[in-house]
Amino acid sequence: MRLLRLSKRPSSTTSSTSAALSCCLAASTLWIDSSSASAFSGTSITAAHFATRAGIRNGSSSIRSISSSGRRMGADGDGEAAEPTVNVAANLAEVRSRIDAKVEECHRAKGSVRLVAVSKTKPTELLREAYDAGQRAFGENYAQELMTKASEMPEDVSWHFIGPLQSNKAAPLVKKVGLPQLACVETVASMKLANKLNNAVDSLVKDRGEGEDSKANTLGIYLQVNTSGEESKSGLSPGAELIDLARDVAATCPRLSIDGLMTIGAPGDFSCFDALVRCREEVADALGVEVDSLDLSMGMSGDYEHAIERGATSVRVGSTIFGARDYSNLNKK
Repeated sequence: MRLLRLSKRPSSTTSSTSAALSCCLAASTLWIDSSSASAFSGTSITAAHFATRAGIRNGSSSIRSISSSGRRMGADGDGEAAEPTVNVAANLAEVRSRIDAKVEECHRAKGSVRLVAVSKTKPTELLREAYDAGQRAFGENYAQELMTKASEMPEDVSWHFIGPLQSNKAAPLVKKVGLPQLACVETVASMKLANKLNNAVDSLVKDRGEGEDSKANTLGIYLQVNTSGEESKSGLSPGAELIDLARDVAATCPRLSIDGLMTIGAPGDFSCFDALVRCREEVADALGVEVDSLDLSMGMSGDYEHAIERGATSVRVGSTIFGARDYSNLNKK
């Protein structure tokens, strides 16, 4: 289908067509469903012609078209990248409904699965739509992007960092986002990163002059586990490597709280989820804590329901809520 948008911009005069139009007017933008008007293909329309057909007397608007490929076409036919229209609130409601249904089916407690809305590469406007629909936990993959969005979103947002974090970005991330807004770094897989995060939180706490033992003065982390064994995936190997790091962090990083484990897993291989469940049992035993005190962050847009079936307490869902991602203009500093 081809959509045409009428927006308040100076128009350029082009040849007209008499194809029938189906119109929908919202605010200052007019969208036309022209899928039945084959004459529009490869052509442009004058604002005057459109105004006549739509009963609009203001000829100061211009036509733009968005094709099914997601490219915005100007009156001169040149392509310009466009953000596809996404109903974030409706998508979010659908994901929540499916999570609730799966939780009930598995006879688990209502509210036992956290939804982290993965908003990487998406404009803040879409995050605000999710926020207005009640979403508070958001996941970001890039440190600079998270820091920027945190300054633009309300303070009660709970941020989860879910991408690879360079150790030199740990201090800026903690300082800029702050606690408890930065709720969790889900990708800790080395003592070097753990130490950097611990030191950053310690500096932040001292700068704020708050109580040393307050839970608000610790940063939650998940230990990332490579349950698939793929070289392309980051994370610790199950077994001794995971257990050793868990013990070292618990013993030497008082500003960090090991709140759970995270995995990505191989697409379609749900045994990766089962492996993370076993890893949690081993880590809980090594740290002397209750198994249920540790989160299982696993499952994304394509498999979060399967992850819930296998015990996930936190799922990371992005494109199902916000639409396909566009990395072309992303600043990954």
